[in-house]
Amino acid sequence: MSTGNEDGTIPAEPPPAWAQALARLEDDLVRRDAALRTRRAYHVDLLQFARWAAAQNLAPTAIAPKTVRRYVASLSERGAAPTTSARKLAALRALFASLREHGLIAQNPADLVSTPRRGASLPRVLNVREAARLLDGIPAATPLEMRDRAIFELAYSCGLRAEEIVLLGMGDIDHDGEQLRVEGKGRKTRFVPVGEPALAALAVYLERGRPALMAPPAVEADAEALFLSRNGRRLGTSDIRRRLRRWTSAAGVDGCSPHALRHSFATHLLDGGADLRSIQELLGHASVSSTQIYTRVESARLRSAYARSHPRA
Repeated sequence: MSTGNEDGTIPAEPPPAWAQALARLEDDLVRRDAALRTRRAYHVDLLQFARWAAAQNLAPTAIAPKTVRRYVASLSERGAAPTTSARKLAALRALFASLREHGLIAQNPADLVSTPRRGASLPRVLNVREAARLLDGIPAATPLEMRDRAIFELAYSCGLRAEEIVLLGMGDIDHDGEQLRVEGKGRKTRFVPVGEPALAALAVYLERGRPALMAPPAVEADAEALFLSRNGRRLGTSDIRRRLRRWTSAAGVDGCSPHALRHSFATHLLDGGADLRSIQELLGHASVSSTQIYTRVESARLRSAYARSHPRA
């Protein structure tokens, strides 16, 4: 079997057959209103596979389950984490599902490949004191500080993903109902109650912080975005993570990401007696199985407390 180019290297760009397959999937994803982030991630992962397959002179219609298994094994050999291999396999399933829907293959070869087992690592969770120290430690003297205080109060109060924070618009705030309209994964909308500290921080930002950020050179196209940069642009998820790193460092709270605030929101609700179904709806999980990780967090916390406290643990 040939290994691709004469010098053994993998071609930088896939052959036309692979380029057409990737373009066809992109069209399918756009038609299904898939998120831009998902489409980009699929493209990067599938381009890697296309180059690997092209180096072996394999066309999209010639891929067998054993080929996919060999590729997944090669990822592990190169040190890829199980979560990375699982993500790439999910992208392959989407690609071959597209080929099957268009009548180009009879079955999806990736469907016959087992997903690599993922580690059972638990999410980072702040305790109540850490969350309070972080949020209370963000001052509100400047427009950017007012904005950041409002962002992270909302993130913790509502269990928001970083992507959901940056998508918030001025029309998503229901002041009278004290709730937030959130557009989650898959463009699914949910309404989440907002706590009083978050409402207060949001009011300060809207009254004094946001008008200052809207001043020239504000960008008209982003005028409806709730949270703005110093130049009046809609924030990106990297901005959210960068600003949180600044405040967690100042508060001495290690390892805190926007998703850690979301995990803390769910865990503290569970600690307070909320049921899993309610937490599922608040988080916007499609299945309660995704929410059950928080029972493991609670179980791990109880085991740790038992080990520390019981004389015969």
